[in-house]
Amino acid sequence: MFTSIFNQYDWNEELRSIYNKTDAEVRRALARKQRTLDDFKALISPAAAPYLEHMALLSQQATQKRFGKTIQLYAPLYLSNECQNICTYCGFSLDNQIPRKTLTAAELLQELLAVKAMGYQHILLVTGEAQQLVGMSYFRQMLPLVKQHFQHIAMEVQPLDEADYAELRARGVSTILVYQETYHREDYRKHHPKGKKSNFDYRLACPDRIGRAGIHKIGIGALLGLDDWRTDSFFAALHLQYLERTYWQSKFSVSFPRLRPHVGGLQPKSVITDRELVQLICAWRLFNGEVELSMSTRESPRFRDNIIKLGITSISAGSKTNPGGYAVEPQSLEQFEIDDGRSPAIIAQVIREAGYEPVWKDWDHALHGGEANGKFPLPEEIG
Repeated sequence: MFTSIFNQYDWNEELRSIYNKTDAEVRRALARKQRTLDDFKALISPAAAPYLEHMALLSQQATQKRFGKTIQLYAPLYLSNECQNICTYCGFSLDNQIPRKTLTAAELLQELLAVKAMGYQHILLVTGEAQQLVGMSYFRQMLPLVKQHFQHIAMEVQPLDEADYAELRARGVSTILVYQETYHREDYRKHHPKGKKSNFDYRLACPDRIGRAGIHKIGIGALLGLDDWRTDSFFAALHLQYLERTYWQSKFSVSFPRLRPHVGGLQPKSVITDRELVQLICAWRLFNGEVELSMSTRESPRFRDNIIKLGITSISAGSKTNPGGYAVEPQSLEQFEIDDGRSPAIIAQVIREAGYEPVWKDWDHALHGGEANGKFPLPEEIG
């Protein structure tokens, strides 16, 4: 279990280690072909800032070598904004007095057709964390409908038990995303005072449960701004390294969400600038040439247009972060404000103009020995 490894590390010691990295350590990290966690710390450190242009070039080369000149497009479909947790940074938090909504089967069908009409052939289902209202019984009702229209299904939902993930896998779910939010145990407790999400260790062990259930792809990440973004990123890299070695049959992705405005908004504790976010993305690519790196519509159009060539492999487009946002109830409350509201067609054209190919479909289950029933085998300025 990753928890036993995590408990061997001290947050403050890792923070000091990162901020004490030297120019010489950065240059050594850049010169290597295979990079260690210590190299990753050097590449995300303040000492690496003068090397951003070189890091960007190396990241571009490494990404094209592994993924070619392709960018996968995706869109989240929010099933519900019901939530039983209090999270200081989220518009769906239990203590926010907002209208709550969970899609019915008829409403879900409208949303699915709207997303499919934009060109997507795979779907990311998202919910608030409300086990009783939007838990396994709800998923059992809705997944057959989703499978009629999308061959590849990803989910970002509340942490579940291993048996639940195994059932979701059997019902056609191929990807599970779960973000730790922050790896700082004390601050995590401060930002999650109520609800099941307040259990730091249960959430930390979630990717282990997903891996043991044989899910094809696992997504992790930290919410940049809740705590020191460099230290959170180090612990996310430590987590990924463990997961890859332990659940080697699965694929992995990392996302880079920054705190965005929402109802009851929280000011970031640690602000990450556009240039620093580029540095972080490039550092991830130089640390791990295989991992998929994802960018959401939280970021500005200008930033997203420039980051296409520097390490990102998937990007959202046309996203709505409210249940019913595509067709049923477009004006309902969003989980957070998006910055890039351009349509998927426009984003696809931007990708083509950058010399890349937009991809509308994730992997095909037929290529992995899957059966028809859905059961699957084990910035502002850059440079």
